[in-house]
Amino acid sequence: MIAALSIATAAALPLAAVANACGGGGDVPSDYDFVSPSGNIACAIYADGSGANCEIQDHTWVAPASTIGPYGRACDFNFGGLEIYVSQGKPANLGCYEGASKFNRPGEQTLDYGQKYSRGAITCKSEPSGVTCTDTATGHFFRISRESYELG
Repeated sequence: MIAALSIATAAALPLAAVANACGGGGDVPSDYDFVSPSGNIACAIYADGSGANCEIQDHTWVAPASTIGPYGRACDFNFGGLEIYVSQGKPANLGCYEGASKFNRPGEQTLDYGQKYSRGAITCKSEPSGVTCTDTATGHFFRISRESYELG
């Protein structure tokens, strides 16, 4: 089953689905995972529309030595890697992911420059200057690129 989606472009983007882990039959929508056209930024918008996060492979800005991750735990980046995220109703932040990188997932879709994808109040837009994800209900956002990042 394919869920109805709000897409701000004329092109329809396919939605990945995963089997219901509880065995309830049928499929439930998964995160919408995408990469930038350059392949340098990989992101996910959460299935329930509660937030989004991105990873970047190559950047010229200096990453902090440590930060607090989305689960309130300190990240020293010795396990996993750097991510930037926004959660619905909360300011954007730097954090870390634990485990496999989004860059290791097969079949990621490309969100072409100028395209947006929305789920709930979260919208991500791909531009040549980087990727911006915004909580449209609050205006909180992050922007990430090879040259810089911005939290708002």
